[in-house]
Amino acid sequence: MLNHKTLFIDGRWQTPSGQGIAEVINPATEAVAGSVPLGDENDVNKAVAAARKAFESWSRTPSSVRAGYIRALAEQLTARADEMAAVITSELGMPVQWSRSVQVDGPIIGLEQYAELAGLMDEVREVGNSLVVREAVGVCAFINPWNYPLHQMIGKLGPALAAGCTVVVKPSQDTPLHAFLLAQMIEDIGLPAGVFNLISGPGSKVGEALAKHPDVDMVSFTGSTGAGVRVSQAAAPSVKRVCLELGGKSALLIAEDADLDAAVRYGVQDVMINSGQTCTALTRMLLPASRYAEALDIALEETLSLRMGDPLDPQSFLGPMCSAGQKRTVLEYIKVGQEEGARLLCGGDAPADFERGYYVSPTLFADVDNSMRIAQEEIFGPVLCLIPYDDEAQAVQIANDSPFGLSSGVWAGSTERALQLGKQMRAGQCFLNGAAFNYQAPFGGYKQSGNGREWGEEGLNEFVEVKAIQV
Repeated sequence: MLNHKTLFIDGRWQTPSGQGIAEVINPATEAVAGSVPLGDENDVNKAVAAARKAFESWSRTPSSVRAGYIRALAEQLTARADEMAAVITSELGMPVQWSRSVQVDGPIIGLEQYAELAGLMDEVREVGNSLVVREAVGVCAFINPWNYPLHQMIGKLGPALAAGCTVVVKPSQDTPLHAFLLAQMIEDIGLPAGVFNLISGPGSKVGEALAKHPDVDMVSFTGSTGAGVRVSQAAAPSVKRVCLELGGKSALLIAEDADLDAAVRYGVQDVMINSGQTCTALTRMLLPASRYAEALDIALEETLSLRMGDPLDPQSFLGPMCSAGQKRTVLEYIKVGQEEGARLLCGGDAPADFERGYYVSPTLFADVDNSMRIAQEEIFGPVLCLIPYDDEAQAVQIANDSPFGLSSGVWAGSTERALQLGKQMRAGQCFLNGAAFNYQAPFGGYKQSGNGREWGEEGLNEFVEVKAIQV
């Protein structure tokens, strides 16, 4: 069991001002996996002061030196990848067959690129009689989610370190243990004091204190759209920069000429990985009416083939929901879908063969109308909505008829056809014919899915101020 009693502030582990301990529950067993201290506003003030003090020297550190620290952290993560994956499995419940590759190895690849991109901070561009230079934005607050905790942490930390920013990090109360392990690695590589600070605690206290703090120059938040609105409101009086990666209700448009078997199976697996707790999950599958019945059969067969079980079993495709609260939310949405008139093909319940754990059976809804709540609101569970369309114009209209625009997918008979449709999707990214995620490309959303971008060069730019020097 991982029991932490101190916070990492100003380069050392310190007893918090805040009182109390938060237990972290293993969602598969409902046993206590560990605990973390509850910080308060005084701890926030201390951490922000440390980050502010460290900023001047860190931002002026040569980019090659900052790149060296980034490489050292990537090496630490690589050496302790199995340990990190095991921690995330214990606090999140993601099966081990996914936890290492998705939750740890991917972020390492994303982090390593910033050792090279740090050099962009040295570039000077001549425009007329001006020199255009880049400078670090300043002290940054990171408020992280529980579903891909290290992934989203590194997506913020990598570019921030490359740019020369200092940071204060608040992990989710549901999955904070990985952040304490990361802080140990940061201590081991000797990152200068105050550059990285870690505070755990409730969002209503610690998160809000960070968002409104006058000495925080930027807030990067990943979470629900409602929480993102509250972060923006707290940050507004000090006019700090806000980067938001929020909810999604993404569509997978399967064209009439697509390889239907491959497309539908891909779509089912995309939703069911991490038990549907993925902001980019393609939770609305748009199917040509002419092939709708065939597609439903394939979707049902694929869903029933996916094994739900103990996250420590390498054969488990799905694990539990992250928390009891999330399990309740998903089951309530399934009830709503049935009341709205959607046809339940499978799932829809908490499986009886699990005595413990926050499990929800993988669920398929057919005959979904896009105006239904289950098609418009983010469920964040293993629930897939199957929606028929008459022609491609209607399919694109349905895909874009959403308050969200984080991700999208198209599967068509050729890359050219898929690209033609993908360009019409109003979302921050689009996966064509099952393409892989790319850490060098920008990641972020349209509409209520947020603003700003993570990963790649665009991710670095979020942490940069651009200055024009007239000569």
